Amino acid sequence: KTMSFNRYQNIDVIKYQATGSQYYVNNVYPEIPVSEDDTYVIVVLGDRLDLMAYDFYGDTSFWWIIASANALPGDSLYPPPGAQLRIPSDIQSVVNQYRNANSLR
Repeated sequence: KTMSFNRYQNIDVIKYQATGSQYYVNNVYPEIPVSEDDTYVIVVLGDRLDLMAYDFYGDTSFWWIIASANALPGDSLYPPPGAQLRIPSDIQSVVNQYRNANSLR
């Protein structure tokens, strides 16, 4: 089942009057607890987080959930080959925590 969610939708922007420069406020990502329903996979060369998110969640935009659950840097969609990744099962809970953490600022 695909759920629609855009994590970029509510990113705050700070504009400095003196320079006119704009900066995006960093979002807070929730800690994702381990569940007995999570899936574990071994990465092979060529695996990508966005394609894994599509395979498991039906939506490429949820790649950040896999990255966060495995403490991977957000600068690459390519996890290291041979690594074991945890694929969280309850993405609705993660999305709700993300929304709560970023709407209270």
